[in-house]
Amino acid sequence: MAVVNNVTRMLDAKKIPYQAFELPAEKLGAEETARILGVSPSVVFKTIVVKRFTPGTKPILAVIPGDCELDEKKLAALLGEKKVQVPSQREAEEMTGLLAGGISPLALINRGFQIWIDEKAMRLDFIHVSGGQRGLNIRLKPQDLVRLTQARLGDLSSSKGFQEGDDK
Repeated sequence: MAVVNNVTRMLDAKKIPYQAFELPAEKLGAEETARILGVSPSVVFKTIVVKRFTPGTKPILAVIPGDCELDEKKLAALLGEKKVQVPSQREAEEMTGLLAGGISPLALINRGFQIWIDEKAMRLDFIHVSGGQRGLNIRLKPQDLVRLTQARLGDLSSSKGFQEGDDK
């Protein structure tokens, strides 16, 4: 029996096509999730909580490919900020009310977060994101994720190991 939670109930109610996958109920990284699912890490998107320093601004959920790293400078520039900061795992869990490995833009709709999705998602037929709890992964069209979460799109990430100025 597939896991049912608020995220799957919302997707069902809105008639959004998706596929749910059960995974081990431990904290898994995007690359480990991709290996278990038998897909490329580039289609398993991870959600990273990001703090802003400008008073009165909403924290960010940055949704990026599993084979990339968040580029804080790119995100700050998109936001018009001097800098942004990724909090500790404990702080991210406190900010979201979700355990790391289960933080999902789908579970945090209308919860005070501004959601940004890496534009690389729009080149894909489908992406995988957390289902709002450890052990649940959701596969859906990136367009549906953008529409549901009212996300903004931007260039948020860099390939792992790539440093600005490197010849790629």
